[in-house]
Amino acid sequence: MNMELLERIRDELALAWAITVKDMKIYYLRPGMIMFGFLMPFFMFFSFSVRREMPAEQGIARLLALTTFFTAAAAGPFIIPLERRLGTYDRLLAAPMSLLTLLLGKTAVGAFFAIGVSAFALAAGVVAFGATIAQPWLLIAGILLGSFSFSALGLIFGSVPTRNPGDVMMPSTLLRWGLLFVSGVFIPLTEMSPAAQAVAYLSPLTYAQDLMNHAMLGMGLLSPWLDLAVLLVTGVLFLIPSIKMHQRSRRLGY
Repeated sequence: MNMELLERIRDELALAWAITVKDMKIYYLRPGMIMFGFLMPFFMFFSFSVRREMPAEQGIARLLALTTFFTAAAAGPFIIPLERRLGTYDRLLAAPMSLLTLLLGKTAVGAFFAIGVSAFALAAGVVAFGATIAQPWLLIAGILLGSFSFSALGLIFGSVPTRNPGDVMMPSTLLRWGLLFVSGVFIPLTEMSPAAQAVAYLSPLTYAQDLMNHAMLGMGLLSPWLDLAVLLVTGVLFLIPSIKMHQRSRRLGY
């Protein structure tokens, strides 16, 4: 029985990986992914950081939080509605695999995209600006868990029953902007009012930013273990509404 279970898990993971590889080859260079996933976090960073004197490590910590957040959450809202419009998503839903396997494969697409963009931003910061990494293992864990959590967040919007990516890309982007402005990325938590801090603690981006501060600066406001736990738990929790919405979408014929 255990061998059968292990073999089933292996097969499901292989199917999820096949979906991930397929989407990476097809969609990574699409204009929507490049605009919302690659260029936007850099535009946001430079627009808020220009003429602000800050250590290179602090700037890179902010940029890494932005890239994992915006890049990972851009894949689901773009890819899934587009596949519905092209008719290829129905084939995936009809394939002999569980819905969770399909969603994990889609989540991995955004996560890997964010990891790649974050690695590019980190390399640019280290080479061009001489930034140093205080705790490399926290940096790796933060990028991995942050990419997973935020990709699962974007998957919620991709699960909306629509065949037009524009129907969900703009609401998804507006939500990310809202979370960005309350998450202490550009305004430190210590400078916020108690009411603003209470709102900031509801955003997973707050914990990703604090974790990047620990990794790059060697210090943060919260415990790094708390940051890691919140990112892991929110990533799992974000999958639940995606499953429910997909089940509803199938009943509606999407």
